[in-house]
Amino acid sequence: MAARDPAWELYRSFLAALREQSLSGAARALGLTQPTLGRHIDELEQALGGIALFTRSQQGLIPTDAALELVPHAEAMAAAAAALIRAASGAVGAERGAVRLTASEIVGTEVLPPILARFHAHHPGIAVELVLSNATEDLLRRDADIAVRMARPKQAALVAKFLGRVALGLHAHRRYLEANGNPRSLDELTRHAIIGFDRETPSARAVRALGLPLEREMFAFRSDSDLAQLAALRAGYGVGVCQLGLARREPELVRLLPADFSVDLDVWVVMHKDLRASHRMRLMFDHLARELAVYVASSRETRTRRVRA
Repeated sequence: MAARDPAWELYRSFLAALREQSLSGAARALGLTQPTLGRHIDELEQALGGIALFTRSQQGLIPTDAALELVPHAEAMAAAAAALIRAASGAVGAERGAVRLTASEIVGTEVLPPILARFHAHHPGIAVELVLSNATEDLLRRDADIAVRMARPKQAALVAKFLGRVALGLHAHRRYLEANGNPRSLDELTRHAIIGFDRETPSARAVRALGLPLEREMFAFRSDSDLAQLAALRAGYGVGVCQLGLARREPELVRLLPADFSVDLDVWVVMHKDLRASHRMRLMFDHLARELAVYVASSRETRTRRVRA
């Protein structure tokens, strides 16, 4: 049990030390001196009853089991502190302040930039913070204010708007097909270089739900980064999955086996219901809903099999 309530700055230093794995790196990250950072760690250990949070080695700081148990709670505090700062960055009815968004790697890099540029042109006083992650950021914990998700949110405390479904299909670069030929069936894919995951992802499980026996050993290129897979596809490495809306922007990407392979993913824009009173949050939420609906329409096709990731 804690001897006294530790100040937030101690937990902030703890998280920095955990991430940087050294006192000097954590001090640089926070703009503090190394002695100050070390003193914060010592104070936190004493405030928590004298527990040890790190052991020192030639490789740097190694967190103890006690430290690892603190991580989710300290991260929740960090998220709450960041949300407080964003809330204070602008009055409820003002067009200024910060909005923190989270989206997948592909949506965040390939879809959102022009959408956010148009938003900034109309609302220059609102700063945008964009978190790229294929993990589901916790809006209830305020890791982000607004999320673009490829699955329906389950928490009742969220405001969610369904925008439609994006279709995914098999594609390959024209250069690859000229060198290796077009697969005429799904069975023939085994004779091609397939771009896929390293560890199983929600998208991979969605594809497997179609009955396709995709296994890691089948892939000639393996990565859990959707951006890396897309880059390999554009480079002509082999056959991979791509959103139709993105593939249509690339004249050299050829759709393969559309009658045999098509996956639909839902698209939602989501925020915490407590943020509805914030003018800047509503502006961003409504802007994303309008603009992403246009993108979703560009990814439609007439014949798809619907699969939820």
